[in-house]
Amino acid sequence: MDLWGLAKAFLIGGGICVIGQLLIDLTAMTPAKILVLFVTAGVVLTAVGLYEPLVELAGAGATVPLTGFGYSLAKGAEEGVAKSGLLGALSGGVTGTAGGISAAILFGYLCALVAKSGDKA
Repeated sequence: MDLWGLAKAFLIGGGICVIGQLLIDLTAMTPAKILVLFVTAGVVLTAVGLYEPLVELAGAGATVPLTGFGYSLAKGAEEGVAKSGLLGALSGGVTGTAGGISAAILFGYLCALVAKSGDKA
């Protein structure tokens, strides 16, 4: 990837993160609600054809944030429907995101082994 491609990924991904930070700072939304909002926005923007051009422009800058997870769910569901019909809509999203889900479980487990658990004060 060239320097311009890295800059586009940084700017687009950073812009998505800025939106998230503004939602945290300026609204009463909890981080959990923002997470759901971003994943849902990724699905909706993919469904209406607006997220794919962003992925082509920014690459990882658009696929790594939470909206990218929604994009992966939607693309997996589309592919599942094309292969298996309506039942593929349910299984395709999980298939499309299996790598990310597995990594989250693995790294969460490793962090749990290293970190000390306890209540927040």
